[in-house]
Amino acid sequence: MKPAVWIILLKDLRQRAVDSTLVVFALVLPLGMAFVLNLVLGGGGASLKATYAVVNADTGPVGKGFVAGVLKPLEGSADLTVRELPTAEAAQRAVNAGEVDAAFLVPPDLSANLAQGRQSVIQVIGSARSPIAVQVAREVTEFFAADLTSVERAVVLVAGDRPTAEQRAALASRAQNLPPPVVLSDDGSAAHRELDTTTFYAAGMAMFFLFFAVLFNVASIFEERRTGTLSRLLAAPIGRRGIIGAKLLSGVIVGVVSISVLVVATSVLLGARWGDPLGVAALVIAAVLAANGVMVAVVTFARSAEQASNWQSVVAMVLGTFGGVFFPVAQLGDLAAFRFLTPHGWFMSGMADLAGGGSVDVVLLPVAALLGFAVLGGGVAMFRIGRILQL
Repeated sequence: MKPAVWIILLKDLRQRAVDSTLVVFALVLPLGMAFVLNLVLGGGGASLKATYAVVNADTGPVGKGFVAGVLKPLEGSADLTVRELPTAEAAQRAVNAGEVDAAFLVPPDLSANLAQGRQSVIQVIGSARSPIAVQVAREVTEFFAADLTSVERAVVLVAGDRPTAEQRAALASRAQNLPPPVVLSDDGSAAHRELDTTTFYAAGMAMFFLFFAVLFNVASIFEERRTGTLSRLLAAPIGRRGIIGAKLLSGVIVGVVSISVLVVATSVLLGARWGDPLGVAALVIAAVLAANGVMVAVVTFARSAEQASNWQSVVAMVLGTFGGVFFPVAQLGDLAAFRFLTPHGWFMSGMADLAGGGSVDVVLLPVAALLGFAVLGGGVAMFRIGRILQL
């Protein structure tokens, strides 16, 4: 690298180091937004906290089985509490007072009706203030009802439409004790290939504000044109490609430093889990190169610093939104596929792959895609180099 390029690079880095606006966009805002979003949206992941009540008016085995075999085990699998109440009126008062999120009302004739092949109704009453907890209660009841329905159909299939009570009891016992014909086998990799809430917003905000951080660097060309610095640079014994190269390199250094600080800060302060360090480093460097390439390409079509800043802000916002840095891209429906047209989408995808315990090899495709954005944007910038550096 020519000495003149080093001089330009060091000059830009000194300017960026004392630029308070850059510090705000590169460090303060992404860290602050990650902290606020993590605080508001639940930290390390979604966890259901609910209190349920159950009124079991059935003295037979089915009602007892529902309470002991279905509801009580829930207390060991999540942050749930199940309270037994004596009457439906007591359960309704508890729901209305907000003491419980939902209540299960087991009818007194549940076991008797099941033994005779008659229909029964387990009622769920819920609080409007706890829609998720109420929906979980409904799903639990529907699962239990579906299990009973499958047993009843098995009994009818074997014994006919009018089995005796003894036949029904014997067949129901056999059906319930049979092993399930199909079981789920899951190694957990799919479930873990997603970022927890803290890491999701830490990575999303780092990537989103990265585009604003490099914005100040590449748009500084217009400021140097206004102050006359650009004319002196062009008069110096250095090629135009050297000037652009120094600008891009300073932007890369600023971007890598800012995201590296955010990775450490969010890990220490928020408990973010970024994954394999080598994989994270590869993604960060590729993302910084992509951001610089895209932003410098946008600058080549602007006529002033204000226009460049406006266009770059719009591009950063659009790419960030469709890239899924504000919310999971699944919420975009059919538009979710568009995330792979953005550097943000590839960066977040690579981070999700690392979250599953993957090593460097799982980020090869995201890194390649990010480098593609860098090459495309840098190619546009070099092709339009005369437009960027015209006085």
